[in-house]
Amino acid sequence: MADLAESVESVEQLAVVWRAMVLDRDAGADVRDLPGIAVRWADCRFAFWNCVTLTDVGADAELLGQRLGRAADIMRAKKQPGFLWLFEDLLDDSARSALGPAAERAGLQHAFPGTGMAADLLPLPEPVHPDLTFVRVTTDEQLRAYADLNSRAYGMPLTDGRDGLLGSTRWKNEVYAYLGMRGDVPVACAGAVEADGRLFVVLVATAPEWQRRGYGEAVTRKALYEGARATGLTRATLHATVAGAPVYPRIGFTPNSPIHFYGLKG
Repeated sequence: MADLAESVESVEQLAVVWRAMVLDRDAGADVRDLPGIAVRWADCRFAFWNCVTLTDVGADAELLGQRLGRAADIMRAKKQPGFLWLFEDLLDDSARSALGPAAERAGLQHAFPGTGMAADLLPLPEPVHPDLTFVRVTTDEQLRAYADLNSRAYGMPLTDGRDGLLGSTRWKNEVYAYLGMRGDVPVACAGAVEADGRLFVVLVATAPEWQRRGYGEAVTRKALYEGARATGLTRATLHATVAGAPVYPRIGFTPNSPIHFYGLKG
């Protein structure tokens, strides 16, 4: 049950954080909570801000099919593409077995995998890295650098990340967002934001040419360190990509639910 509790926590954290993020991007964003479905959709070019997730706990195969069909219909009604985030641990055994065919019938295709993670962090030591200095994002120029690092790391056009983040006051004031600087060049970034009594790690990225040097881990530690110091919070959550999954256990995170990201079939 502890594992399931952390998986429920993981989807609830997504719903809380993404509601704030998409409303920050567009005060008129679609943030409906429907039966078994949370919509968090800014309808902007930054695909991560266009999100639907399933929220039932213990859904069986029949209910899963209904929810996937409804989620796909919601996605088709939008102008910009985005993702359905599906937390596998919230499905019962029959639904897990039926997931592939059910997604196919709904017109969804698997885009990439992820993993929910959580940690009860002891006070972290102040992070250091011999190559880096850390700068908190407080200016438009720094926020643009943060957006561009995410676009490059995830293979998006620079205009997409900028459409998601530029103009935000939340990212410059409420998110503990940091750039890892190698000299005067931003090479990595990570943010932590307070969410329902936890710190949620968001939009960690490293420039492709500077990966595998520990920069992403170092700047994530910095965001968590400063967030914890400012808020007093000791529990943290995140959703890891395949690239990030090996990094976070070194900070103290343990995995819970596998996450499947689906987009609409082309």
